[in-house]
Amino acid sequence: MKQPTVCLPVIVWDNPPMNPTLLSGLNPEQRAAVELPARSALILAGAGSGKTRVLTTRIAYLISTGQVSPQGILAVTFTNKAAKEMVTRLSAMLPINTRGMWIGTFHGLCNRMLRAHYREANLPQTFQILDSGDQLSAIKRLMKAMNVDDEKYPPRELQNFIGSNKEQGLRASEVEAYDPYTRRKVEVFAEYDAQCQREGVVDFSELLLRCYELLLRNQQLREHYQERFKHILVDEFQDTNPLQYRWLKLLAGQNNALFAVGDDDQSIYAFRGANVGNMQELLRDFHVESVIKLEQNYRSHGNILEAANALIQHNRNRLGKNLWTDADKGEQIRVYEAGTDVDEAAFIVDEIRQLNREGVRLSEIALLYRSNAQSRVLEHSLVSAGLSYRVYGGLRFFERQEIKHALAYLRLMENTDDDNALLRIINFPTRGIGARSIEQLQEAAKINNTTLWDAAARAGGKVTAFVGLIESLRSGTQNLPLPEIMEHVLQHSGLIAHYETEKTSVTKRREAEERLENLNELISATTLFVYENEDDSLTAFLTHASLKSGEHQAGDSEDALHLMTVHAAKGLEFHTVFITGLEESLFPHQNSIDNGDLDEERRLMYVAITRARRRLYLTFAQSRMLHGQTHYGTASSFLRELPEELLHWITPRVSARKTFHTSSYETNSYAKAFAASPAAPIPHVSPDSIWRIGQRVFHQKFGEGVVTDTEGGGSDGRVQVNFKRAGSKWLALEYAKLTAV
Repeated sequence: MKQPTVCLPVIVWDNPPMNPTLLSGLNPEQRAAVELPARSALILAGAGSGKTRVLTTRIAYLISTGQVSPQGILAVTFTNKAAKEMVTRLSAMLPINTRGMWIGTFHGLCNRMLRAHYREANLPQTFQILDSGDQLSAIKRLMKAMNVDDEKYPPRELQNFIGSNKEQGLRASEVEAYDPYTRRKVEVFAEYDAQCQREGVVDFSELLLRCYELLLRNQQLREHYQERFKHILVDEFQDTNPLQYRWLKLLAGQNNALFAVGDDDQSIYAFRGANVGNMQELLRDFHVESVIKLEQNYRSHGNILEAANALIQHNRNRLGKNLWTDADKGEQIRVYEAGTDVDEAAFIVDEIRQLNREGVRLSEIALLYRSNAQSRVLEHSLVSAGLSYRVYGGLRFFERQEIKHALAYLRLMENTDDDNALLRIINFPTRGIGARSIEQLQEAAKINNTTLWDAAARAGGKVTAFVGLIESLRSGTQNLPLPEIMEHVLQHSGLIAHYETEKTSVTKRREAEERLENLNELISATTLFVYENEDDSLTAFLTHASLKSGEHQAGDSEDALHLMTVHAAKGLEFHTVFITGLEESLFPHQNSIDNGDLDEERRLMYVAITRARRRLYLTFAQSRMLHGQTHYGTASSFLRELPEELLHWITPRVSARKTFHTSSYETNSYAKAFAASPAAPIPHVSPDSIWRIGQRVFHQKFGEGVVTDTEGGGSDGRVQVNFKRAGSKWLALEYAKLTAV
């Protein structure tokens, strides 16, 4: 391939005068990080330690001291929200125009680079980006064409297979296939890449891989960017995957400074491909001499931090740090043991009401859980109590059905080779093009090795009318401003008329009204995009929409509780946090227990604890309804790793255990017994059990064991037995059929 002619821009830069207040208010460690010499460094930034301030101030310091121009900075974040926050802060610190600076997400920056060098990357100038849903549709379409059994090869499994390999930097030809099953997946992978290339589209993983390959094989281009970006700064470095790290290494080369900010104790995204080991590799690969620990926490009271420190010290291979604060120790951490998950939810509702009466806003309270399935009982109790709540991470704006339809029209207008876009809207709104017609179209495209658009242009009938509609939309929007393009397409595509018609249906009225409001909001979104980006191109807006997909959109302004998984809570903070469902096999999760690796689960618990500023609740239940059945469990082993003096135990009164109501609870009288015996669960009262502690018993499935605890009596009773082969189990006496040995 012909090497591009790359000319370094002539940049005339008069650095602004040093802002005398730039470094004021930084603690000694923060200031040391900001003022580091121009060499690679790792900033180990604990939760709530002001890492965003350090990262942004570092950029401002480098620019204001004349060490680099704004165009010589590359700053990488993991969310558009974080990138926007960084730009906003930087604008307030320095009198510079930040619009042209390279500050963004990995995907956003790679997209920018590929747009600038699309020919060298072997892409069309107007290439489009597939979000997760569109990628899945493309895979399903391909599987059908290849006669791949979707039961034997679930589409989502293939999607994950393709994505995970790309994130490792592997093409289909580089994936080792040890068996026929894997070989078939590799074949789909290869055909999927060919299909995307033919249609001029890329998925999220492809953005980074294509950009990495571009820099790897093109020395002149690589050296251009290495010469330009003398300072590379990375936020949340612990969340980088192998390919992202390799991309950073290419850009850094041998001489540039990589300033990485991260926290290995908050690495919780291994399931997404994040590799916490990148931090250790950074120290070795870049010969890092400067590791600065930001340990002063500006978020939480002392007891909360002490609990987090005590917990995370049980992990192996940490870089190591200890959070501390100038604030008071604050309240003890409240630990509540409920009889059932319903009781747990009722207690939480009572506590929330009391907190609200004391002046804590609902929006300052978060309910965290390990698994989404746990939210059902919590939501039911909140609805019954009339408490407003919002499930964080709900359906995103750009992923809503009506928005994706509208964007598909725009995508097809911009790039007629985009088969996914065509399939989404060819019969929406309904225009009489049935499934058989679409199948025939796909068959014709396959036989002639063309896109669906080319096949549609020769199809005749209603399909030809659809082609005419798209051509009409293209010609009717030429030279129009972006917001007017959007308005024209919404009106003339039939989308507005379709949902207006649905408004007449009693059952669909509210849904149709919401969809129409969202479509109107889409016009506002284009107006805001043009204003903020000074870019009126349709390609730029479609790229913006694709990159925004996957990020949480803020809800309305109503004061409401936040419900979310612990994973979703990372980066957030609240006055009060409830960590619910703290039972063994639930949190920590059974999969981690089975794998013998609790480190990431413990990091997840560490993240959950450090979300709380003032008050923290840890709750668990003796029994929980899971998959339609009642399961008995023991308290999470993580509770045993917290210092007893930090905890305030709350439990239902023993006399009210079977008919427990949350208005009746008192300080736990047996917390010390729990803490004193790390291997044992919380001891319970045994009113009339027929089994005694220490008795040897036999179970048909688990074999021989010893009774270690009892609770209740008769058909409601249960016992805990430590089996030789199966370990410790809680068994309901009504079903266990134990026999004495």
